[in-house]
Amino acid sequence: MCRIGAIKSSDYVHPSQALLLMQSQQKGHDNSGFAMVMHDLGGIFKNYKHLPTLSLACTDEGLKLAEDILHEAGFSRVLQWVPETFHRPGLDINAMPNYVFETFNYPKNYRNATQKEKEDLLLDMRLQLRFALEEGDQGYVYSFWPDVVTLKEIGDPRDIGTYFNLWQPDDHFTAKVITAQCRQNTNYDIVRYAAHPFFLQGYTALANGENTFYLKNKEFQRKLHRGYIGFESDSQCFLYTLHYVHRELGWPLPYYKHVITPLPFEEVERRTDRDELLAIRQSLTHLEINGPNTIIGVLPDNTLFTCCDAKKLRPVVVGRSEKMVVISSEVCGINEILPERNWQEDIYPNEREIVMIGQDLEVQRWKQ
Repeated sequence: MCRIGAIKSSDYVHPSQALLLMQSQQKGHDNSGFAMVMHDLGGIFKNYKHLPTLSLACTDEGLKLAEDILHEAGFSRVLQWVPETFHRPGLDINAMPNYVFETFNYPKNYRNATQKEKEDLLLDMRLQLRFALEEGDQGYVYSFWPDVVTLKEIGDPRDIGTYFNLWQPDDHFTAKVITAQCRQNTNYDIVRYAAHPFFLQGYTALANGENTFYLKNKEFQRKLHRGYIGFESDSQCFLYTLHYVHRELGWPLPYYKHVITPLPFEEVERRTDRDELLAIRQSLTHLEINGPNTIIGVLPDNTLFTCCDAKKLRPVVVGRSEKMVVISSEVCGINEILPERNWQEDIYPNEREIVMIGQDLEVQRWKQ
């Protein structure tokens, strides 16, 4: 069972509101997990939006190793926050010794670098940290990026929320955009990196479904970018394709839909953009997905969006109030967060559209 959700607010909110999407999650098993990514941070991170924050779960040795690597590269720590955990007997959680969120200043020789140079540096450092800590199972590096924190853990999602005290508001730990997923795998053990959402260079994506084109996606993506690694879940393919289409190729978001769920050839022939759509199919055919899937994503400018694949057997609903927009894979999640909204304004995206939420919470619908 999977339940995914995201909220975007005009003000800072605590993860407890996102977790309300998950409260009806049934008791999990050892192969369950929870993860969330928070964009546009408030609380103690509010004044450090321009500096990268490292999200890390690790052993004591892993923490020292990570900090030594960053220090050697010229990064200097300006803020450290270690969330207080609350262990209770009987909690189903495979906890790490340390959960650390550290904000760093750039190395001196990068402080006047271009934005792209800084972003490439952060990607390369995250990859270096991941490989170094993986060697001895010393830790997990989820993100190293400005204005983003990531938390992932294995166990029953409700117990994970209890362990991190996520059910109670904490003004130190807030954001305007939060994506989260509770996941239950029924046929294999989940690993921490496999917990959804996935993050890369300002992009977040999470999915509810199954990608039967996973192998062809993976083999093609491995050749496209050094950051496309891991593949602990078939849903990572959606993130890597989003990153490739929007960042590497520089295409507008609607083209993401044309890549992952291309129109039938007979419809393409009737389109005024026929040549462009045919070129996409010919060059990026190995990035097509086959589901059914509901996908929720966040762009570096904090645009939130959702779309489905062509089969659309998974539900997804978008609801809003004056100060918040919520996307959930099931309407019960929105009912928990926005019970007083006008339900008649809820949007149930079809398989041929993308629903996008911009900076001013304006909801836009793009038809494929």
